[in-house]
Order: sequence, then structure tokens, then C-alpha cells
Amino acid sequence: MTKYAVVTGAGSGVGRAAALALLADGWTVALAGRRADALAETAGLAGNAGPRAVAVPTDVGDPASVSALFDKLKTDWGRLDFLFNNAGGNVPAGPIEDLQYDDWARVVQVNLTGSFLCAQAAFRIMKNQDPMGGRIVNNGSISAHVPRPNSVAYTSTKHAITGLTKTLALDGREFDIVSGQVDIGNAATPMTARMARGVKQANGEMKVEPTFDVAHVGSTILMMANLPLDANIQFVTIAASKMPWIARG
Repeated sequence: MTKYAVVTGAGSGVGRAAALALLADGWTVALAGRRADALAETAGLAGNAGPRAVAVPTDVGDPASVSALFDKLKTDWGRLDFLFNNAGGNVPAGPIEDLQYDDWARVVQVNLTGSFLCAQAAFRIMKNQDPMGGRIVNNGSISAHVPRPNSVAYTSTKHAITGLTKTLALDGREFDIVSGQVDIGNAATPMTARMARGVKQANGEMKVEPTFDVAHVGSTILMMANLPLDANIQFVTIAASKMPWIARG
């Protein structure tokens, strides 16, 4: 039976790695993201699996755009088995007193509201399809556990993602909709390229931090996606073995 998935933020980094892992395993995957060219590049990297990649330019922070994405997939596919809520953004690190409201609001809209909107749309499909149910995995980040210095917007949204994950898991029980979260530390992506130049630590020092191959995140997402609906990985942390998050403070 064909399995259908949506991956947000699929144009690069973690989202691209997850989408490619799912495609290689035989899934049909909607690649959602703001840049059509980046989505097309992801589909091209899938090789022979490329025809099962459906690029749908989407702004997850825009309710109308999210509705258009899921309406299209409901019409074209008739069901949805898996959603990876991965799209996210950040602003440059800085003191809380200097953070502009518009920057705060933009991070909240993409990271938290975008995940909510996509989960809501997925619930509507998963509750009413036959067979009923599906799986949602949210990208939480190590910042769902501990902050970096001067990261109030990003850290707040990622802590909130944990609350979203738990609520989805509870509210989905009677409908066979399961929800989990992946917390990633220093996967090698464009977002973490700054690690090689050094990032600020809790004591104020600047230190280079280790990273790991983002393909391992893709294989982790695939493992979660392929579980039967009577089993769930509620939370999983995958991080560079020597990154200083356990003793970040």
C-alpha cells in the first residue's frame, strides 16, 4: 500500500534529509517549503524516487497557504500517513531588550504557529480517512531542553513545541493519531555552519562545536515514520556525541 507523507522545510537541511530518506524507502512525499527552486533540487536529489516527490511551495506561517497544501493532498491522495513538522526559522542572537517585536512575532509564526497549522490540517485528514489514523513528528531541537545565550525567541518556541507534541499525542489517542518529537543537536546543515566558526557558550566564551551528518536525522525520522500505530517514539534526541549540551551551563 502506498504511504503518503508531508515534510515541511523540505528544501534544505533536516527537511531535505528526512524527505530523501522517506522517498528512498518508497514513500510518496509532499515537499513543502517557501522556495520552489529548493524543493525542485530536493526532488532531483531523490534520483529514481524523484517522481514520488511532489513539490508544493508553502508558507507554513500563512493559514491560507497551509490549507491549500493539505486540500491539494487530500484531493490528489485521499489520505495522509505521516507529517514531519520541520520548518523553522531564527533571528540573530542578541540581548532580549534589543529583540524587535516583528522579529519575535516572525519566529513564533513560523516555528510554533506553522507547526500548529500543519498539525491541525493533518488531524482533519487523519481522523476521517479509512483506515483512520497517522503519525506526526515535530522538530523540537536541543533548544526544547536548554537555551543558548541570547536566544529567547527560538528557545521559547521550541519549548512550546514540546507542549504541542504532548497535546497532539493525547488528543490523537482515540483516533489512532500518534505524535512524537525529534530533538536535534548540531546536525551539519546551513543553519549550523556557524558552529565551525565558534558559537557563544553560557560562560561567554566562543567555542567551535562538533556536528554530525544530517543523513542520520533522516534515518531517525524514517524509523519513527515506519513504526506501526500501536507503537510510538515519544521523544528522541539525536546529537553530535561531543556537543556540550549536557553540560551547556
